[in-house]
Amino acid sequence: MEFVATIAGLAALFIGGESLVRGAVSAARALGVSRLLIGLTVVAASTSSPELLVSLRAAVDGHPDIAVGNVVGSNIANIALVLGLCALIAPIRIAPHRVRPDVAASISGALAIGALAVLGRAPVWAGALLLAAGVTHTAEAYQRSRSEGSEHDDVSDEIPSVASWPGTVLRIAGGIALLALGADWLVWGAQRIASDLGVPEAAIAVTLVAVGTSLPEIATSIVAAVRGHGDVAVGNAIGSNVFNIFGVLGLTAAIAPVPVSQRFFALEVPVLLAFSAVVWWALCLRGRLGRVTGSLLMLAYAAYAAASFMR
Repeated sequence: MEFVATIAGLAALFIGGESLVRGAVSAARALGVSRLLIGLTVVAASTSSPELLVSLRAAVDGHPDIAVGNVVGSNIANIALVLGLCALIAPIRIAPHRVRPDVAASISGALAIGALAVLGRAPVWAGALLLAAGVTHTAEAYQRSRSEGSEHDDVSDEIPSVASWPGTVLRIAGGIALLALGADWLVWGAQRIASDLGVPEAAIAVTLVAVGTSLPEIATSIVAAVRGHGDVAVGNAIGSNVFNIFGVLGLTAAIAPVPVSQRFFALEVPVLLAFSAVVWWALCLRGRLGRVTGSLLMLAYAAYAAASFMR
């Protein structure tokens, strides 16, 4: 039964996330919000909505390893799987100066999780600081993009709008409802699977749950890569990483303190930092993420996933 609930939860999260993204983008367009602002805020937040709902639900239900593991695992998947797969489809080329601040923010977030793991918990004040840092970064990114004087292609180009306000509202409401339902099923199923297999909840969270909640990012980035918009794929993956840590984990901790296991400091944080270093070297220094590096990232992710279950 838990496997059925988990699969149903993943399906609901994917459909709900996709519906919310389309509805949110359509609403923003109808209100006259710029494409740039849509890409920086609406799409990044919407594609991370499954992570938010799952982490909040897990924290409320008393499963902190799932709440934190979902965030950390999703960020690892966004780098190794999303960017790795996109690079396999078509080598990614991007101006290094455009991505450096966002990759740096993602790395800072990984270091923050490491610090919280050493502390053993994410208190309310830490959640508030993470949220404030996320808002500051988003505002800075928006101002930086405006100062560059151009509206680059963003994720909103990959998502069709809907025709009317009733359709928009229905998509948003339906998306939120499916996300809530999917989060409930996925957290319950993941907890039962971990119990049945005799493995830590964190191992399930950083693999099955994390990849499942990253499905909107995976889908959006693949579409962008197929259409030749490598910068869109990078922006979606890295932007979602920033939102996951500063928005998802920040909001979860701001609502109620969340225990953070030191296992994340021992494995997940070093892996996330290592993958981030590869992305920094490839995109922030060379301006290119090729098929060889993409393949190595995906192979490294497979090795990491296997190691998660061996601890």
